[in-house]
Amino acid sequence: MYNSKIIGLGKYLPENVVTNDDLSKMMDTNDEWIQERTGIEERRWIKEGTDDTSAVMGAKAARMAIERSGLTKDDIDFIVFATMTPDYYFPGCGVQVQDMLDIKNVGAIDIRNQCSGFVYAISVADQFIKTGMYKNILVVGAEYHSNGLDKSTRGRGVTVIFGDGAGACVLSREEDTTKGILSTHLHSEGKYADKLIVEAPSIKHWVPQIMEAEEEDLSYFPFMDGTFVFKHAVIRFSEVIIEGLTKNGLQKEDIDMLIPHQANLRIAQFIQKKFALRDDQVFNNIMKYGNTTAASVIIALTEAWEQDKIKEGDNVVLAAFGSGFTWGSVIIKW
Repeated sequence: MYNSKIIGLGKYLPENVVTNDDLSKMMDTNDEWIQERTGIEERRWIKEGTDDTSAVMGAKAARMAIERSGLTKDDIDFIVFATMTPDYYFPGCGVQVQDMLDIKNVGAIDIRNQCSGFVYAISVADQFIKTGMYKNILVVGAEYHSNGLDKSTRGRGVTVIFGDGAGACVLSREEDTTKGILSTHLHSEGKYADKLIVEAPSIKHWVPQIMEAEEEDLSYFPFMDGTFVFKHAVIRFSEVIIEGLTKNGLQKEDIDMLIPHQANLRIAQFIQKKFALRDDQVFNNIMKYGNTTAASVIIALTEAWEQDKIKEGDNVVLAAFGSGFTWGSVIIKW
């Protein structure tokens, strides 16, 4: 058995910055209201008329990750793409990235696990490498939320949270099993699926229903029971982080860097306090980008690495919780 190691990181954020004050011109909200509840100050939304999509942004982040890895596109053996906002209902974004980057005819799969999408995606890639099936895997997380949000006062509770962006990494075979990804831990609890959901479009709510939809049909917009999600998130975050630490004989004091999914700054602060971590042991960038769902963990990991906040030998913990409910953690010896 091998371990897998991250050898290249990349990100892409649209240039268009949307501040809380900008949102106050679209809906009944204000900067204080948004920051108090979420910690978000601004986010990136794709500007109308640009070519950016989930797949396009993912490809841009992937190019950066491959270049930084020291490999070439011809060294990539497999592609895993995490998104809940694909360019098409089908095919998935993974094959689009394969084409955009002119990568040889390798396999490509898409992961649909929303906020925990990247954690699930890197776990899938890790297993392929551990078993020796592939050597170098491109893992991408990308989201294009802004085109599917209710930008009226009616939708403000959800709309103010989400942003667009992409991140990517190259996962490569590591012979030393004491380095790289030590373990991954995945869970789900489907009975709460309707607490954070977009009901349509779906096969049962497809073309005829879309054509006949009334203006007040809200099934096409995200719904979130925020209080319910928050209460479950803080519990599951804690559990899955402890599970990963225990698996590897580590204590919470051994965490050098925790990178949580950027869902809500208040959740991250709750977890930081519970684990008694210093500010320099937790990386958050939700203030700048909002919740980019499957892209959030990999964008944050990329920025933490770019800012020299992660060093060789550090114990790095990734954790995420989201719709499904699904949640998971990744324990890495950097």
